[in-house]
Amino acid sequence: MLDQYQALLEMSEAIAAHRDPAALFRDLAELLRRVIQFDFIFVALHDPIANCMRLPLVEITIPLKAALPDELPIETTPAGWVWRNQQPLLISDVTQETRFPLEMVRLHGIKSFYTFPLTSASRRLGALGIGSLTELAYREADQEFLQQVTNQVAVAVDNALNFQQATAAQEQLTRERDLSRLLLEVNNAVVSRLDLQELLAAISACFRRVLSSDFAGIALYDLDVGQLRVHALDYEQNQELFGTTDLIPLEGTAPGKAFTTRKTVLLRRFKQTESSLEIVRRAIAVGFKSGCHVPLISHDQALGTLDVLSFREDAFSEADAELLTQIGQQIAIAVENALNFESARAAQQQFARERDRTQLMLEINNAVVSYLSLRDLVRATSSCLREVLRHDVTGISLYEPETNQFRAYLFDVQGDLPVIEEGTPLPVEGTVGGLAFTSGQPVFINRIDAETATTDLDRRYYEAGMRSGGCVPLVSHGRKLGVLGVASYREDAFSEADQELLVHIANQIAIAVENSLAYREIETLKNKLNEEKLYLEDEIRSERNFEEIIGASPTLKRILKQVETVAPTDSAVLIRGETGTGKELVARAIHSLSERRERTLVKLNCAAIPTGLLESELFGHEKGAFTGAIAQRIGRFELAHKGTLFLDEVGDIPLELQPKLLRVLQEQEFERLGSARTQRVDVRMVAATNCDLEQMVAGKQFRGDLFYRLNVFPITIPPLRERREDIPLLVRAFAQRFAHRMKKSIDRIPTEAMTALTQYHWPGNVRELENLIERAVILSPGPELEISITELKPAASSPAEKSSALTLEAAEREHILRVLRETDWVVSGPAGAAARLGMNRSTLQSRMRKLGIARPK
Repeated sequence: MLDQYQALLEMSEAIAAHRDPAALFRDLAELLRRVIQFDFIFVALHDPIANCMRLPLVEITIPLKAALPDELPIETTPAGWVWRNQQPLLISDVTQETRFPLEMVRLHGIKSFYTFPLTSASRRLGALGIGSLTELAYREADQEFLQQVTNQVAVAVDNALNFQQATAAQEQLTRERDLSRLLLEVNNAVVSRLDLQELLAAISACFRRVLSSDFAGIALYDLDVGQLRVHALDYEQNQELFGTTDLIPLEGTAPGKAFTTRKTVLLRRFKQTESSLEIVRRAIAVGFKSGCHVPLISHDQALGTLDVLSFREDAFSEADAELLTQIGQQIAIAVENALNFESARAAQQQFARERDRTQLMLEINNAVVSYLSLRDLVRATSSCLREVLRHDVTGISLYEPETNQFRAYLFDVQGDLPVIEEGTPLPVEGTVGGLAFTSGQPVFINRIDAETATTDLDRRYYEAGMRSGGCVPLVSHGRKLGVLGVASYREDAFSEADQELLVHIANQIAIAVENSLAYREIETLKNKLNEEKLYLEDEIRSERNFEEIIGASPTLKRILKQVETVAPTDSAVLIRGETGTGKELVARAIHSLSERRERTLVKLNCAAIPTGLLESELFGHEKGAFTGAIAQRIGRFELAHKGTLFLDEVGDIPLELQPKLLRVLQEQEFERLGSARTQRVDVRMVAATNCDLEQMVAGKQFRGDLFYRLNVFPITIPPLRERREDIPLLVRAFAQRFAHRMKKSIDRIPTEAMTALTQYHWPGNVRELENLIERAVILSPGPELEISITELKPAASSPAEKSSALTLEAAEREHILRVLRETDWVVSGPAGAAARLGMNRSTLQSRMRKLGIARPK
């Protein structure tokens, strides 16, 4: 008995020292084991809401063969009977008990147990039970002690429940205060922020102080795609988990369900198998285990959802869901305000963009109508574009169908970017510009990297820092002219709106380009016509008036056959022969019989042009290219485009100029003096010379490769003395021509004169004969041609009739000396020696140098 009283005293002390019912119950069980035998002891409390008995406190020493139930029915259990009747219940032999179904008790081998009502001074709490594996373990004599134990346990349980209720009330008060503060903070965030991302960050920070929130997001309904689109996120651990481009379907997702039903969806536990959607699997894979999805509704319009997730299961209660629903109503207002603000700001920005772009189009239109120069047009356009697009490179490349390449016309660059020289050829195949040109559509690359930079030009700009760019085709009246290109240091520098703007600008620029090209072509043709006019006027002044090739000798027929053979081709022809043999006349015949006969035959005597001016005469020059170049000049090659260029005395071309001539013959391209722009021409070359070019090549006075390029089809014209049978025909033809011109009638040519003419060796060849006949017509008063035979006799008896080249050269030298003495060494002019010999002044001077003739001092 003393031990029982001691145990009761210690129980009282334990009750005073414990607040936790579970810890108190364990200590009480240890005290009871010292004074009474039992194998399990429990406390069953009545749950008025569920109207059942619950087992919050159980101490058992035997192994469990099955899980104990959480709830016990009142009607069919000893604990319920004791609570209801408020009387102790002793079951000494479980095997004989028939009032209650005791399967669980029998399963664990309990043979006897005692149950007491657990009642405090103010309420009935439940029941306390004690059991043993031994039959008849408890007697009625134990009732008084166990009742006292039960009374003390009732006091302890009542105190603990009262403490829990007080604590819960305090927590509820604190929670309500925190929730009120939360709602106030949310309201402040709603009214102070228009940016959705900033709004969500502020609200999510509030969530974390009250809720078990690890992620918050706002998804708004996208009418175009019929799905929810993520607009704002607050997730500190992994910002790459979701993006603002993610779409959330309405079917099969909790946010979609909340949006369509307009009701908050609370998910206590995520399951991997619940959805096959990528965005859901991604969230589960990261570790989210529960969530709450709240519809955002404002003015009866569903805008989207507020989605809050947690790494814990059951992180959100029904109360949390209700709270989030209230917060969702506030957020919906903020979202609507933000959307309205964004719409207004977007409309304002769109208006500003349209205003700026309208102004830009106006400025570009003014540039289009103001500038005929492409260079000025590109610079003006690029300056206007930078105010809207903020790009770094603008360029125009024009297409050349002859080479199937672009030709860089002008690139306007900023900073230290490499400049592309005007006239640089750019490939079409495999380039962005080529793709835009061939497809007729704009082509842009948002991110230029080492893999996309495949051409030399692309790599050049990639290494210079270009990271995005594109090209827009220039098309006017259905004609593809080239491309307009832009580039930037920044990635994604050109939006779809920018690209659309560039298309409109390109349409305007294309018109300007076409106008500029037409203007440039007209200017070129105008300059060319002026040059041709001056050239033809000069030709008229120096025309020898050969209307046809006269003669019937086998030698001449052979030459004409060669002319007929080579004329239809575009091959180079080298005409060789002495001065005055008619090399220019053969060149005219070649041109007249070719397919180029409708275009110009341009002539140039290389010996008649000073060495310093010959390059300009051939290739032209730009204004300011050298001292005295006060205007642009078109060269003979450009004048002869699509026609024929006849270079007489080609052996007199300076050695330093020959490589450039060789290049134009091979590549059909050259640059004017003072210009970096390459000119392309289509010219047939016919050259003539009285020099021994092979000997000049051997003496390093003429380039061998140029000689072989000119000597594709050589034609050698024999001197007049080697085709004497043609002299009578020539004499009659010249006599009739000059008589007609001088309005005289020449009917007869004396036989003696004709014989003398035929036997003369003619060092000046046909030109000398022509001049002699002209002089004879002038001096003939009647119908008979009077010729001074005495002028021909010394020459006729000259040893030049023999085949010795040395004797012939000496005879020629003597003849020239004689004419020079007769003209008092006057070379040029109508009465000069050159006119009497039938030579050009420069040709005579060349022969004089070759023969060593100099005027005596």
